[in-house]
Amino acid sequence: MSLFHVTDEDFEEKVIGSQKTVIVDFFANWCGPCRMLSPVLEEIAEEREDVDIAKVDVDECPELAQRYGIVSIPALKVIRGGECVASSVGYMPKDDVEKLLDK
Repeated sequence: MSLFHVTDEDFEEKVIGSQKTVIVDFFANWCGPCRMLSPVLEEIAEEREDVDIAKVDVDECPELAQRYGIVSIPALKVIRGGECVASSVGYMPKDDVEKLLDK
């Protein structure tokens, strides 16, 4: 499974520098919809070897959240080749997350 937490210190290396497509999940532990989305992302991480899931706790990394314009959570950013190619806000079922990956 390729699901991991990232911080300001390792975001560039693990996300921007990744050879894979990375879904960045901006979340907080107190957020109900974030907790609902977590198992969906875990399932995708287990099933797809071409995708990594990076989780960013917005309470621990407010500068990173600000850099990506996060104003509501959960927020997903799809990073491919160091660039954000798709994004969404709010809970999404698995099929919708996979559609986001295909953009």
